[in-house]
Amino acid sequence: MTAAPDHKPTFATLSLGERLDKAMPVLLIPILVVLGFLAIGAPSSWLTLTVSGLAMGMMIFIMASGLTLVFGLMDVINFGHGAFVSVGAFVGISVLIALGDWTGATSLLLNMSAVFLAVVAAMAVTGVMGWGFERVIVKPVYGAHLKQILVTVGGLIVIEQLIHVVWGPDEIFINRPETLKGAITFAGAAMEKYRLLAVAIGLILFVAMRMVLRRTKIGLIVRAGVENGPMVEALGYRLRLVFVGVFIAGSALAGLGGVMWGLYQEVITAGMGEKMMVLVFIVAIIGGLGSVEGAFIGALLVGLTQNYVAFLEPKLALVSNIALMTAILMWRPQGMLPVVKAK
Repeated sequence: MTAAPDHKPTFATLSLGERLDKAMPVLLIPILVVLGFLAIGAPSSWLTLTVSGLAMGMMIFIMASGLTLVFGLMDVINFGHGAFVSVGAFVGISVLIALGDWTGATSLLLNMSAVFLAVVAAMAVTGVMGWGFERVIVKPVYGAHLKQILVTVGGLIVIEQLIHVVWGPDEIFINRPETLKGAITFAGAAMEKYRLLAVAIGLILFVAMRMVLRRTKIGLIVRAGVENGPMVEALGYRLRLVFVGVFIAGSALAGLGGVMWGLYQEVITAGMGEKMMVLVFIVAIIGGLGSVEGAFIGALLVGLTQNYVAFLEPKLALVSNIALMTAILMWRPQGMLPVVKAK
């Protein structure tokens, strides 16, 4: 008789230290929240900052989730992703301005209908742009990271200039729909209605993406393609089409994130996507290549850290996220929840 093959121990058979190490990425969020409470002291200020940090993190996650899948599945470093954020913001806000009667009404139904139409338009336009971007700019440079950086940065610059041509070079200031203005007071803390909506949308999107990736056939193909693309192709699946679909979906999510970020800041510029790319890449890197769960945790850590540090020591806010990324990569060089090995 031959000996039974060795199997990787399950969570139940791991030692306490191994269990803690495995669960630590998830535990980082409550640990950070508790540390923030101890450092800030005032419960009302802490609650306001926490909700703001969660809202910011959710919007960054929406923008980063598509990028991290493209990064992990296609091995593409796409700096042009920020262009889709900007275009999505301008398209969505243009729709909201056109529906001024709806956004100016005191009806929640009309307000949310206007936002929904703006999001659909933004995602449709950026999804189509993502398809064209992948066909024309990204496809010729697969496997060449230096060329990818050069051509996608060039694509970003070109699209930004096209935004200037279509919408003009000036900033566009916007007002949120009437029912999303103001704040709700809870336990002495003022929590903006729009930030609460952003948290809800981010959670819904995360759950939906997790369900698709784990409970559907296309999700299984995507996850298998991230781990071992050649094997998936050997089984007869057209992974190339999956690549294109993921790229389009990631671009559409960037457009959604652009609309939400524009409403969050109440001002949009052609360069807003380029500026957001720093945070988006930080989230993708510390979360782990190809990991939606890692991107979700990383985005929340980034949002909470920036809000807490900006309140406690404003001068350190600009470097707080770089410091966070450095600390996490020193602890886990491949990110917190990597799906694929660093390439």
